[in-house]
Amino acid sequence: MTDFIDLVIKFLSQPDQILSKLIEKYDNWIYAILFLLVFAETGLIIMSFVMPFLPGDALIFAIGMIAARGELNIFIIIPLLIFAALLGDNVNYYVGKKFGNYILTSEKTFLIRKSHILRAQHFFDKNGKNSIIIARFIPVVRTIVPFLSGTTNVPYKTFLKFSFIGAVLWVALISLLGYFLGQIEYVKEHLEKFIILIIILANIPLLKQIFFRKKVINE
Repeated sequence: MTDFIDLVIKFLSQPDQILSKLIEKYDNWIYAILFLLVFAETGLIIMSFVMPFLPGDALIFAIGMIAARGELNIFIIIPLLIFAALLGDNVNYYVGKKFGNYILTSEKTFLIRKSHILRAQHFFDKNGKNSIIIARFIPVVRTIVPFLSGTTNVPYKTFLKFSFIGAVLWVALISLLGYFLGQIEYVKEHLEKFIILIIILANIPLLKQIFFRKKVINE
């Protein structure tokens, strides 16, 4: 566990170096590794409870930067990660469809925090189908919303359309942002600050929801 925490800390401070070392070690297998990482964050609902602040946005930004150096092919990585995100959404949708009611009504569920589900459910109820797109940019929520879509029987064609739009926007916008900003010397020299900023910005909606929820409860 300590090694994993050290790896996360190193990634936050030197994401480009960590990715470069992985590329050097695994060569073209890095595409499969990155595919699995993005799939795990979006497709394995348990990940959002084990690691509530997953750095998916920071990872994709760093991938864009690495691609700007020529270490990754941007024309391969973007469609690959879009597919990973879309596949992850579909897995979560069907898990919600098959087991959602059981998980939501069960008093004790292994490694699943009901508070996270309730916050995501409030977000889902408030934003409707658009939450499938918006949630893409919010850690934890992006993992749970597809699950809730399956649980509440959102028509699959509707879910797939919104999920596809969200996956394209999420991967393309953030990776291309990293790709173009990564060519600026100032960004290269202060990369860790940009990564931390991205993580903070991505978690603001979730933190606001937690803060205001506690405030309402206290009142």
